[in-house]
Formats: sequence, C-alpha cells, structure tokens
Amino acid sequence: MAKNSTNVRKKMARLALRLTGRTLGTLAPEWAAQWGERLFCTPQRTAPSRTARAVLAQGQQRFLELCGERVAVWSWGEGPRVLLVHGWSGYGGQLTAFVAPLVAAGFSVVTFDAPGHGLSSGSRSSLPELARVIRAVAHATGGPHALVAHSIGAAASALALHQGLEVERAVLLSPPSDPRKAVAFFSREVALPGHAVKRMVARLEARLGRLEDYVVPRFAPALKTPVRIFHDVGDEEVRVESGEAIAQAWPGARLVRTQGLGHYRILYTPAVVSEAVAFITESRPRDAWPLVTAPLAEAAATPSLRSA
Repeated sequence: MAKNSTNVRKKMARLALRLTGRTLGTLAPEWAAQWGERLFCTPQRTAPSRTARAVLAQGQQRFLELCGERVAVWSWGEGPRVLLVHGWSGYGGQLTAFVAPLVAAGFSVVTFDAPGHGLSSGSRSSLPELARVIRAVAHATGGPHALVAHSIGAAASALALHQGLEVERAVLLSPPSDPRKAVAFFSREVALPGHAVKRMVARLEARLGRLEDYVVPRFAPALKTPVRIFHDVGDEEVRVESGEAIAQAWPGARLVRTQGLGHYRILYTPAVVSEAVAFITESRPRDAWPLVTAPLAEAAATPSLRSA
C-alpha cells in the first residue's frame, strides 16, 4: 500500500509539473523560462542509505567554506588521495563502496556533498558549478591522486580536468556526454513549449556559459588523463551511448559495459568496484603508504563486464 501511495504521489506531482509548464509556457513564456531554469538547476536532497551512513560515520567529517557555500567533506585512511564525486540529487555516501577497497590498497579517500545536496548549504547547482566545486575540494584537501565520479559528477569531473585539475587516473561511472540532452529531456518532462525552452536555454547560457562548451566529447580529445569508463547497457537514466561517445573521443580511454546494473547498482557492485580500484592501484606510487589488509564485501552475483 505504501509503495502504491508513493507511486500515485509521484504521478500526481509529475502531472502538476507538466500542467504548470504547459500553462506558463503558453501564457507567460518568460516566466516559464525563469521557472524552468530554476527547477532545472535545483537538485533534490536524497537521504543516505543505512549502509552509507555507517561508512560515513567511520570517516572524519568536516565542513569547508568553498565557492560561497558550506561543503560537507569526509575522509578516510592515509596515502595518496582518491576523490569520490556523486551525481545529481545524490550525496557523497553513494560511492562509499569504494572506501574500504581503496584504503586497503594504500590510498586515502575523500568524498563530499556538493552544494544543494546532502548536508552542504545551497539550493541550486549545475554542471559547470559542480566542476568548480570539484576543483575547490581537490585543492582544499591536498590534491587527489585519482578520482571516481558518477553521472553528472563524472561529466563535471571531466570538465574539471579540462579546466586544469590534474590526477593520475580517473574512473567515470555512467557519464552523460551532453548537457543539451539533459535540457531537452527536462523540457519534455515538464511539457515546456519550444519558445519557452529557447528562452530558458538563453537564461542558462547567460549565467553559465554556452552549453556546447560542456559537451564532453568536444573537449575530451585534449585530455591526457588515463580513464576507465563503466556504463550499463540498460541504463535508463543516462544511455550507454553517452559513455561510448566519451570513450571514443578520449585518447586511450577504455569502456567497460555492464549488464543488469542500471544507473545506481553500478556504484556498489563488487566486480565494478574491484576493477576500478585495480585500475587506480596501477598508478599508485611505489613509495606511498604501505598496503592495508581489509576484507572486501562478497558479491551476491557477478555481473557481466565487457570491455571496449
């Protein structure tokens, strides 16, 4: 009953958004553009899972004043740092399946809640603003040796690398390739008419810069960081074609296609985590902190991984 009630509420909320978008877009296109821009840039705060809360509780938590916001940051272990970056409407704890294996491999780990997410302040965000926060967190925590990023956090991490962030290895999970596709999907979801969409895009670009400048395959050819990309062939949030386009454009990139993991199970499936950690460990400095023996969670089932 509770699940059915939740589904009904979600359906009613979606219908209300579509009615608002269609009505405003017809009667007041400029207001519709303003409403759409605000909604498009406003993430939802997601409560951490019980497992994530347990891992976060074992880390050292602090708040840093970065980019005009109060950003929640957690850290574990000693050694070269690996930065974990969550996606839209996510939270730092979503990638905590990587913490124990990375610490065991001799790394320290840092994660954070982006502004507008989790425990951090703020209410709005965007891909270029997230890239700026990634660079700020990286600088404030001593500079990462590697990073692991999910969804829009992966696209923002690629942008941060393009803008000067330096790491030895990057792991991208389910990365979107083109923010213009996100705008188009959002516009369809809220039933914004075409003329209102054009005005919304104009407002976005006046504040953030040209959206085409954030298309990852356009700037990926200039990136030198070794990268491993994981993307599920059945991902309904970000289609696998996005990961394929980035891998084709990024020199030396390797794409690993998974099956049956979707957009979120890919974050904690042992086969994915172990291959990503092994890829990062290949670049671990010989004189870094010694390895730590730590047990890894056993997989309930081994997914299919295919490289390209």
